[in-house]
Amino acid sequence: MSVKITARPNGPLLVEGECEVYDPTGARIDTAGQPRIALCRCGGSSTKPMCDGTHNKIGFQASEAAKKK
Repeated sequence: MSVKITARPNGPLLVEGECEVYDPTGARIDTAGQPRIALCRCGGSSTKPMCDGTHNKIGFQASEAAKKK
């Protein structure tokens, strides 16, 4: 299965499909059984690299948009 990544406006990166996620120490984060995960883009999540919704509380505004090739 392929992986689909969608940048949500002023929100997280939504990752759909099977993938492996690692924390900064190199430890694998268990995402088994989760068809979709949200990765933090605002930097404020207390559960990084996963999104915890903090972007809504802090009024995160994404300054960049995904570039099309």
